[in-house]
Amino acid sequence: MKLKKSLIWIAAIVITVAAAIYQRTTGPTYEREEMVTLSDSTWEIELIRTSGPRNARIKLPMKDAEVTAKMHYKKFKANEEWTIMDFEMKEIKYHGWFMTKVMGYTDETALVAYLPVQPPAGKLEYFIEISGYGETVEIAKDQPVVIRFKDDVPAGVLIPHIILMFLTMLLATVAGFYAIFKIDRFKRLTKWTFWILLLGGFLFGPWVQWHAFGDWWTGIPFGWDLTDNKTLFAFVFWVLAFFANRKKSRPGLVILAAVMTLVIFSIPHSLFGSELDIATGEITQG
Repeated sequence: MKLKKSLIWIAAIVITVAAAIYQRTTGPTYEREEMVTLSDSTWEIELIRTSGPRNARIKLPMKDAEVTAKMHYKKFKANEEWTIMDFEMKEIKYHGWFMTKVMGYTDETALVAYLPVQPPAGKLEYFIEISGYGETVEIAKDQPVVIRFKDDVPAGVLIPHIILMFLTMLLATVAGFYAIFKIDRFKRLTKWTFWILLLGGFLFGPWVQWHAFGDWWTGIPFGWDLTDNKTLFAFVFWVLAFFANRKKSRPGLVILAAVMTLVIFSIPHSLFGSELDIATGEITQG
């Protein structure tokens, strides 16, 4: 029995990490990677799609003086001309223990341009033109990169939210396996999953949303923010599993809740998220 439980926890950790990585890397705020080739040289560049309340730095790894670049940007969904600016060669220095030790950043020299900061949930779209060695290539012109701005979220709010939501996925998966193999503790794990999801999704989740965009809840019935609605639908299944198993054992409902949680939280993060309507100045859902 101990071996079976150990294998369940290992499998649950693997599934949870895989689902979390998939959700994060397929979402609309994850960096968009592009390959650039000029003559015999090839570079991989990352184009950011989210920024805090500051000018967004876009950097290109080219260090050759023969290579130049121009940024083209405008407000997202706006009927306006593209603004064009030149990239400039700059030295980038990283400070602080988190950036240097945790993130592993080191000082570098790169071509840099800054997109102007927008109000919370405001978006810009941009593409880049790179020239060198007698060639010019356009990056993302046919499908411009969309970047969304937000306010900073305090670490004391964001970190607990992330940890609690990760624990929710992990415990939900373990509860589902325990229910499948009829291990008695599936009811206790169901209870833990219910309360941790309630705390992470409906206390810290709205708190993160409020700091980032100034709204506590943008899911049903107030909007169609998919992140909020994912939390809501997952919670409905755990409410059902939790109360149905208080007096009787109904492992089938726990299995259903676990499967639906895995499916729901595998949906890319921040889809249909908060978006500033430039015509009205109101924040809606994209």
